Amino acid sequence: MQGVNLHGKVALVTGGSGAIGGAVCLALARAGAAVAVHYGTNRDGALEVADRIRSHGGQAAVVGGDVASEQDVERFFREVREQLGRVDILVNNAGTLRDGLVVRMRLEDWRRVLDTNLTGTFLCTREALKDMLRVRWGRIVNVTSVVGLVGNAGQANYVAAKAGIVGFTKAVAREVASRNITVNAVAPGYVHSRMTEGLEADQRQFLVSQIPLGRTATPEEIAPAVVFLCSEQAAYITGQVLNVDGGMVMK
Repeated sequence: MQGVNLHGKVALVTGGSGAIGGAVCLALARAGAAVAVHYGTNRDGALEVADRIRSHGGQAAVVGGDVASEQDVERFFREVREQLGRVDILVNNAGTLRDGLVVRMRLEDWRRVLDTNLTGTFLCTREALKDMLRVRWGRIVNVTSVVGLVGNAGQANYVAAKAGIVGFTKAVAREVASRNITVNAVAPGYVHSRMTEGLEADQRQFLVSQIPLGRTATPEEIAPAVVFLCSEQAAYITGQVLNVDGGMVMK
């Protein structure tokens, strides 16, 4: 992102192998940060993102694991520290979908979405704060969703998790503000990605009709908001949710 200088900082992006996560990794690297690209299952995607960073002269590492597993989180944070030194910036982006109406939703689908999206955000934040509190500087950006603000039929598990991230963001922001650590959230609207490709044509058409700008976003349009919140320019912003949604949700 032009004008943002993150040289000397180390960023970890969970779900960095996905569309939004990959765009965020590349944008952070362009701003000068060394980037740890995390993946859950898509190792090839993470390696591709890391290769793109290195091809432009950036520094990157690749780490994998389940963000919902305490042991996995501790391990891949340890790997980041071994390879890059510490974690100054954390972007909690890892997420999953298991859509369905509540009346037919299986408990395992409810739990998996909450575990990955919400518990994963907690576990990674708790681990990252060990580094940030020690140096009295840090940036945490949680990727939520506009559906966490307004709801969406057929996604009760996902909406509950994303709404939980909003509350979690505000609580942690209050806890760590005195240590020069900011905690914010970015709420994308409808972004064309692998997670949304499974929608039916009529669903996509309806969603676009709700967007004042009249189109979906690209992952590259979400990334600058994340990078800004990681910068010194955003040092006085904490506990906020920034909607990047083409006007879908206006308050």
